[in-house]
Order: sequence, then structure tokens, then C-alpha cells
Amino acid sequence: MLLIRRLWLLPASLLTCALYLLFQRFTRVPSIPLPPVPIDDEQRLHWHKRPEWYPVTSFIPLPTGAAADIPQIQHKDFVAETVLSRNRRLERRDAVKATFLRSWNAYKTYAWGKDEVSPVSGTWRSSFGGWGATLVDAMDTLWIMQLKDDFEKCVTMVGEIDFSTNEEDILNVFETTIRYLGGLLAAYDLSHGQYPVLLEKARELGDMLYAAFDTAHRMPVTRWQWRTSAKGERIFPSETTLLAEWGSLTLEFTRLAQLTGEMKYFDGVQRITNELQRIQNLTAMPGLWPVVVNLKVWPSRAPYTHFTLGGMADSTYEYLPKEYLILSGRGEEGKQVRKMYEDTMEMVQKHIFFRPMIETGEDVLLSGNAAVDKKGKVSLDPQGQHLACFAGGMVAIGAKIFDRPDDLDVAKRLVAGCVWAYKAMPTGLMPETFHAVPCSVGVNTAEPSECEWSEPKWYQAIRNRHHLETSSDTPTQQELIEFARARSLIPGFSDIGDRRYILRPEAIESIFILYRITADKKYHDIAWEMFQSIENATKTDLANSAIDDVTQAIPAKTDRMESFWLAETLKYFYLVFSEPDLISLDDYVL
Repeated sequence: MLLIRRLWLLPASLLTCALYLLFQRFTRVPSIPLPPVPIDDEQRLHWHKRPEWYPVTSFIPLPTGAAADIPQIQHKDFVAETVLSRNRRLERRDAVKATFLRSWNAYKTYAWGKDEVSPVSGTWRSSFGGWGATLVDAMDTLWIMQLKDDFEKCVTMVGEIDFSTNEEDILNVFETTIRYLGGLLAAYDLSHGQYPVLLEKARELGDMLYAAFDTAHRMPVTRWQWRTSAKGERIFPSETTLLAEWGSLTLEFTRLAQLTGEMKYFDGVQRITNELQRIQNLTAMPGLWPVVVNLKVWPSRAPYTHFTLGGMADSTYEYLPKEYLILSGRGEEGKQVRKMYEDTMEMVQKHIFFRPMIETGEDVLLSGNAAVDKKGKVSLDPQGQHLACFAGGMVAIGAKIFDRPDDLDVAKRLVAGCVWAYKAMPTGLMPETFHAVPCSVGVNTAEPSECEWSEPKWYQAIRNRHHLETSSDTPTQQELIEFARARSLIPGFSDIGDRRYILRPEAIESIFILYRITADKKYHDIAWEMFQSIENATKTDLANSAIDDVTQAIPAKTDRMESFWLAETLKYFYLVFSEPDLISLDDYVL
């Protein structure tokens, strides 16, 4: 199945863990004096030989035993295509591949081996440590598109990367894990182990990242001054750790443990899962975690009162059903993440998902934010985020694997909400963040009258959002019209906080998942319209670029093309127009 960022084959059977019979919840590990860090004659760090301050004496093993009976995810019967419909689908697929090749060739020409190509200026940039983020991250897409020659060129380059050191002073463990470690594992799995160097390099990187877990309570330092560890000094987790950076390491490290048989990788992330479960019902919104947690103290604390499925939190939630899948639902760990997901769904469907008031009156949902005051009252912040568009796909997969059939309708409405936000803009592209006008909170269908389009309600929302009304001054209708026009506020939007589109994949990812689950061909047309809008607004002479303002008919390009454009966005567009058995949701973690 395909991961949030990556694509790994589900193991037919998990590795036997006969040597690890005891499941041990973590207690404080005593520190020990450290000898010098081992370095060979070429001054290359050996992270796997590095002495630890807080060594683990008994690793939590991968669960064994029978796999859970997981229902089929993909639709059973895709309607047979006519010659005309098949030709149209293949034309669209080939158009996506052509766009990929343009961007990929620009990377090869102007930035080979670097992190990113700048798609306007034709220069390169180092944004994620300089190891070649685009090269590693895009390897699975190369394989899927049958670009084997380029894939093998990447394999050769990967063999030359020194994952024991990095040019950054502070390494973002989360970003490094999803772009590099995930990229290596995806390429290894998709190529069926034909290129052992991919796993060797994944292990090398995994050993480096594992050093970030060498703290008193084995919680990782997510913004890691890795040279401190290299010098043999102690490191300490932060009291302001972002939820997404803490809780989104499980899939990559679990898969690395499955492939290598080294339980330390699974142990590292399972301790995180155990701690997430412990505090899940102790937060200001029991069932959810705030965007910031305090890992400096132990037990950890989560006293913060801002909750979202969007930025700074997103993939922690997304990884719950995916970890269940990659474990094949086995053992107490499988039951654990299922229960955590179900508790999460109960809260987000009451307090985070909301229906916006829109001109067409369509019944759609958005995923917003919530805050809790000192009295425990929950209030909605009706902010939409492109990052939160993953929720439709997550809920759809959860609906299938956890036998929650009503949730499939919720998933469809969430996807429809993101599609609405795309179509509403002059470019046909959704902004990074915006505020809508909520007409009901929660997933239960509102009364028709509550969500009928009302221009006065829209203007009232603009007044409230921008604090335009005071006790001594109330703006006139004409002043509100001019205010909205000056800020390019489209009907239904009370604010557009971040007007960029940065080639993100979350919306098309969910569209792809909904198509594979429902076999509804309308998602082909939705995806194609979205793809054309992206091409029209972002295409440069070399590749495709992020843009600064989706509300402008001809937006300025920002000269950025992050690795996820090739690794995710175009991969999902390609897959939605490919045969349904190519990367089946029942074979890969997505």
C-alpha cells in the first residue's frame, strides 16, 4: 500500500521475532559514561557503533501471529471501459507523464544530486540537508512510470551519498524520515529488492536518525543538533515539540525493522505510539492531541489547547490507519492504533469537521481547527488548509479497513470540500490556508435553511473575521463590498491567509483514493480539471513552480519546486489515470 509520502509493499508475513518475547513499556534508562565516537580512517561516522547514553536493554518486538482479517479496500468491480473512454484516460495519463518528464529533466539538467531545482531560474537549492531530496524522493514515481534507466541512475547516485553526515547544523528528523528514509524504502520495495544498496543506505540513514532517540526517556529530538550527538554529548527533547514531527515516524521505522530484522527501529517508534496513547484522553480535547507537546518533562505533557488535522499535526493522525495496515493489524499494537484512530474520529467528527456555506448549496465538509477555553468550551476556527485535504483519503481508508461504512460519505464530503476550494479560485487552485463561513459544526447533515447561501451572512463573517465593526463604527454594505473586492475575497471565503499554491499533493491523493474505493469515474474528470489548472498556472519554461497568489488570474511564480511535486503530486495524478491494479490499495500502504 502507498504511504502519505511513500510506497511500500505489504509483507506477506512479518519477520519472526522469536528472540523478543517480552513486551516492555518504557521506564527511565540509566545513563552510562561514553567512550569516543567510532570514526574510521576516512573520518566517516559509524552511527551504528556509536555508544549511547541511554541504551535500551530490551527492545519492543514487532507483533507476530495471525494477521487481522482486513476487508478489501479497492472497489471489486470497475466498469469495463469503452474504446473511447480508455483512449481518453490514457491520453490524460500520458499528459501527466509528460509533465513529470519535463520537471524531472529540468532537475537532471540543472540540479542533479542536489535537493531541488529552481524551476524559473534554472539554479539549484539545498533545502533538506543536501543529500539530493528530489532524487531520492522521486524514485518510486520513476519506477511506476517505467523509467527504469533513470531509476538506475538514481540507484548509482544513492550509493554515493554519505548518510553519516549532513551540511545542516539542525536536522529535521521528520522531514529527513519522510523524504529520504521513506524514499529509499519505497524504491527498494517497488523494485522487489533488486537493488540491495537501497536497503543498505536506508539502514545507514536509519542508524543516524536513531541517534536522535538517545534521550533519557527515548523520545526523539525532532529538531536535532546532530553534531552534538556525534561528539558524544547528551541531547534533550523540546518542551515545544510539534505533534506531526513527533508522531509521524512510525511507518518508515516500522518498515525498516521489518526489512532488516532489527527491532531497535520498531522499538523507537512504538514507544512514541505508547506515549501518544497514554496522553490521548488526558488532553483538553480527549481523543485528540494538541499541535504542540512537551517532551522535555516525563511523563510527557500536552497542556496546549489548539487542535487541528492540518499543519503541525496532520500526519500523526494519518499514520494511525496506515500503521495498522503495515502491521497487518497484528497483535496488541494493531488493536492499539485502531482504537486510537477510532477515538480520534469520534472527536473530529463532532468538533473539527464543519460544513461551509457556499453559493451552490452543495453539502461539503472542511477540516478546521478547534480551541478550548479555560472552562472547557470548544470553539471552531473555520480555517481550511490544503494540508488537511489528506483527511478525505484517510477517512475513506478507515471506513473500509475498520468497517465504518458511514464514514465513506464523510470522506466523499471532505474531498468535495477541497474540490470546491480549488474551483472557487480564478486559477482553479486551492490556497494554502483560508477561512470559510461555517453553517454547521460536525458531520451530521444541517437543516437546509442553515446552509442556504446568504450574502448578508457572508459579509457578516468578513466583518467578524477582520474586526471591522466597533461600537462606534459599522461599515456600510458598499464598504464591505469594496473591502472584499480589494482583498479578492471570493463568495464563501471570509479571509485568505496564505494565498500560495506550492504544488501540494494532499487533494489529488484523496481524489485518487476515493476513485480506487468507489470506482466512480467522476473523480477522473475532477482530477483532470485540477491537473489542467495546475499546468496553466504553474508551468515554466523548465518545469513547474509554486505560485504566490491563487486569486490572481496570472500569478507570480516563486521559483520553488519541492520534492513532493515529483514524488507525490504527479504520482497520484498518474495513478488515478492508470489501471486500477497498478499499485492497488490492497497491496501497498499509501
